[in-house]
Amino acid sequence: MTQAELNNILTELLHSWENEVVEFKSGGSGFSTDDIGEYFSALSNEANLRHIDRAWLVFGVENKTRTVIGSNYRREPEHLNSLKMQITRDTDPSVSLREIHVLNHPKGRVILFEIPAAPRGIPIAWKGHYYARSGESKVALSLEKLEEIRSEGRLEDWTAQIVPEATIQHLDPEALKVARQAFALKHANRFSREEVESWSIETFLDRAKVTRDGKITRATLLLLGKAESAHLLNPHPAQMTWKLVGQERAYEHFGPPFLLNTTELYQRIRNIQLRIIPDGTLLGFDVSKYDKKVVFEGIHNCIAHQDYTLNSRIIVTEYVDRLTLFNAGYFFEGKPEDYIAGTKTPSRYRNMMLATAMAELNMIDIMGYGIHEMFMAQARRGFPLQDYEQQTDSVTVTIYGHIIDNAYSTLLLKRTNLDSDDIVLLDRIQKKLEVSAEGLKKLRSLHLITGRRPNIKIDANVADAVETLQGASTLSDAQVEGAPVEQVAKVGDVAKVGDG
Repeated sequence: MTQAELNNILTELLHSWENEVVEFKSGGSGFSTDDIGEYFSALSNEANLRHIDRAWLVFGVENKTRTVIGSNYRREPEHLNSLKMQITRDTDPSVSLREIHVLNHPKGRVILFEIPAAPRGIPIAWKGHYYARSGESKVALSLEKLEEIRSEGRLEDWTAQIVPEATIQHLDPEALKVARQAFALKHANRFSREEVESWSIETFLDRAKVTRDGKITRATLLLLGKAESAHLLNPHPAQMTWKLVGQERAYEHFGPPFLLNTTELYQRIRNIQLRIIPDGTLLGFDVSKYDKKVVFEGIHNCIAHQDYTLNSRIIVTEYVDRLTLFNAGYFFEGKPEDYIAGTKTPSRYRNMMLATAMAELNMIDIMGYGIHEMFMAQARRGFPLQDYEQQTDSVTVTIYGHIIDNAYSTLLLKRTNLDSDDIVLLDRIQKKLEVSAEGLKKLRSLHLITGRRPNIKIDANVADAVETLQGASTLSDAQVEGAPVEQVAKVGDVAKVGDG
């Protein structure tokens, strides 16, 4: 690499580094080979787990301040290059540094050790011991991470596979335009919009992690492909289906580009306005039947996490009072309830290429917050929480568009400081589901329920909630009087459809 190229790499590492795949050291002349070997093992294994092809150990940079200070480590080129042989000798299996780069930075000599990712299914050990990273610390490779790497020989990311016959001409121009805008918005603190617009299509797609080394993958075609390019994904149908069930019946299929067609599908859903009228008052406020962000999060999760090897559609079914979102494949890591509190972060994804690309295009996050945000959005509206039904080869999510229990909804609108665990327990009570003795005890201590099994009820203290509910209205009386309202409801009861 040229000095300019190395300087660009260093700049990018300094500004967009990840703890687990980049390590900065001052790298004095006495830095031991054993320490380098242990970092080699740790960084190589972490690069594998994050599905990137390399990691970096950088000498000549102060770690805390990320400032260049220069390094005197092995100044003789022959002495420096001999490190490759030492690494190869003591790693198991034998792997060498991909390259050792020396950058003559104005502030001092910087050495960039380019470390290859561990091979699929094979963790890297240094002198018989496996290492990993935990934040900025070097630690022993945990059994969970060890098994995750070893299992790669049995798992393959369907979405990361290159489609040899696909070219840029198979991608939708409008989808590419929207993708650039989404990427620029997400990374506004790193790149100006003008800079993102100046990139070639190939550069942009690689930067957005939608392609692999300029080659189009199945993930690329799913998100950005033209509708007529879907045949390149055969035998997978590459479809999302909207289905209307009830007195009226209808359906429509949506193929690539999913980046655009999730919006097309959403627009088929009849997301009418509901009038919420609290008990004891004539004043009310309007709320959408479905929260837009909740629906999009649900559909995007289906796209990101589906098991594409099962060759199944994503199916969004619209009933009178709810939506169900079906996608093939078991829940990949943990259970849905593990993510409600927003504290669990998944360590892996079934479709890492697709999930990463969707995160870069601002469609999802990959930190495990999606389910938490869906739950809390429903709770803020006083609506039932979504349900997850797991089968051995599928997951179905139900998003409610109606109110089940007047007391539950009034209580949530009144008590906005309830934690997620309490809300889940209250939701189970309104749905007549089993609640543990410990859960009931907690709710009683908070004076949120009354009665005894099997006649436990939520105590909303409705009269005290009226003022809070009135304050939640975003419409004046005059606006409400003249607004077109498709459905009028009390909190819990659906009234007859009227003229408004």
